[in-house]
Amino acid sequence: MRFCRALFCVVPLLGLSGCLGVSHPFADPGKTARQLTQDNLPPPRLSVPVLVSKKSPWYSASALWAKDMVIALLGQSVPAVTQNPKPGDWWIRLGAVKVGDDGVKPRYSIVGPDGHVHARGYGAVIDRAGWLAADPAALNTVALQMAPEIAQMLTGIQAQALMDDPHSLMNRSAKVYFAGVQGAPGSGNQELGRAFYTLFPDTRNTIQTTPTGADYTVRAEVSIKDLPDNAKHHVASTQQQVMIIWHVLTAQNQEAGAATQIHAVPAHSLDTTWGDTAGAAAQEAAGAVRTIITNYSGRDHKPLPQAMKGSDNDNDQNEMSGNGL
Repeated sequence: MRFCRALFCVVPLLGLSGCLGVSHPFADPGKTARQLTQDNLPPPRLSVPVLVSKKSPWYSASALWAKDMVIALLGQSVPAVTQNPKPGDWWIRLGAVKVGDDGVKPRYSIVGPDGHVHARGYGAVIDRAGWLAADPAALNTVALQMAPEIAQMLTGIQAQALMDDPHSLMNRSAKVYFAGVQGAPGSGNQELGRAFYTLFPDTRNTIQTTPTGADYTVRAEVSIKDLPDNAKHHVASTQQQVMIIWHVLTAQNQEAGAATQIHAVPAHSLDTTWGDTAGAAAQEAAGAVRTIITNYSGRDHKPLPQAMKGSDNDNDQNEMSGNGL
């Protein structure tokens, strides 16, 4: 898979602040699943084709709607592109059905690489005259309405594939290689490393000291700088700023997220030993790294309810396509 949905949150624990990089529907789980699962997960691209001929009276509306859908899906952090689906692509089939004499109900289907429909949904009814005129406001409204639902369905499709695979992180613990800490003064590298190694493992995550077979790698970088003088009171600063960045990398060495801790400490108090500071920082970092792995892997996502799933037997004969309504 996958696409990364960038979300950032602040975790104010123990006086430290943490920023968590979070992914969504198509974020790469770091080879947590076997090839069977990978084949059934959406790739890092979602095609939105224009299915009607340029000679069709529906072409202008269909082309503008496809463009608006791509923009709206990008707004949901789904890397969509207006193009005909290529081998291996998941894609969106857009269409519409008549409602009475004057209405049109936009419709979409999420189609897998095998050509099967995995989910299907409708937008709100719009005026048929506006559709035929390719009214930009109406088509944009439809796209903005549908995009969050499509993103949610893609997440559900992914979750079902992971749930069905006994090797995915929905069904086993994540294997995390801890590559250690660098840059800390005194014994900080060793103390932070030991504390994280001890505090991180839980029922859903294991830790190891070699990269072999790891789903994720965690490494930390520490920097310390003097805080500026207090010019107002003409007193030199007695504090330093400590910044620790915990990088979480996939098996492909791509960053799944990073937790950043920034804290003020008495100047030079960490020059030798870190003591309780190491434990507090490692405890917070362990929680942040677990959250990054959980969000990036999608292991807490819920499969689509049965009612939302598509069917290849659904009747498409009224769908707006090259034949119109």
